Amino acid sequence: MPVDPSVAIGAELPAQEFAWSSTDVQLYHLGLGAGARPTAPGELRYLHDKEPQVLPTFATVAATFHQVEPPRVSFPGIEIDLAKVVHGSQEVTVHGPIPPSGKGRTVTRIAEVWDKGKAAVIVQESVTEDLDGTPLWTARSSIFARGEGGFGGERGPSESVELPDRAPATELDVPTLPQQALLYRLCGDRNPLHSDPGFAAAAGFPAPILHGLCTYGIVCKAVTDALLDADASRVKGFRARFAGVVFPGETLRVRVWDEDDRKLITAAVVERDLAPALADVVLTVA
Repeated sequence: MPVDPSVAIGAELPAQEFAWSSTDVQLYHLGLGAGARPTAPGELRYLHDKEPQVLPTFATVAATFHQVEPPRVSFPGIEIDLAKVVHGSQEVTVHGPIPPSGKGRTVTRIAEVWDKGKAAVIVQESVTEDLDGTPLWTARSSIFARGEGGFGGERGPSESVELPDRAPATELDVPTLPQQALLYRLCGDRNPLHSDPGFAAAAGFPAPILHGLCTYGIVCKAVTDALLDADASRVKGFRARFAGVVFPGETLRVRVWDEDDRKLITAAVVERDLAPALADVVLTVA
């Protein structure tokens, strides 16, 4: 049985110890499009050789940055073909600015398994500390596995974010590069869905798609640059639900509503009649 909630829920995955460098941070930021304005002081803060500022979304790739093999969806009670899997949602909360280099240890557990009928949703929660035990960040993510539902589990709650009944305070058009996915995959996600046209076609897509976490990071950076003076240290948390695909080279229209210490955000694809890309997006300001 590909999904067995009685085994999966609560299972703790092997701890990951890892290190990252300022070069890793720079490459991650370049994978999000940093450097498009190569003389802008705010832009160059992401690309400093020794002490680049670090977007909190770097937490999503830090532990796996140097992997060169495609990921496997193989956990206790869960065995799923990678071609059936897309990222469902992602949330990161940082406990202070992420250092430009360091070492960490992440412990992850399977928190929830939901049965959506035609699909399964697997939710993971992880806690990352430095090697002295100081908390760095916590994360929660879900994957959506097509064709793996129907095992008799609960459907799970709705976590939608209600947008204010007013026009957004800010609207940004953010371009992506035709080679964006090929660059971003150097950050540790070698899933061929983002690089191999044949694999993408077998998964039901007309072309390789952009990594959801790339879109996630691009939107966080765009809002940080436009509304927080390009100061990544002001971002305490960022979460989003992946509502649709983005193809490299498309433009994201990012709309932002201010609400106290939160910014509520949507992102849609301009070239496809504002097809949703990210929904239920919340950036929390420190």
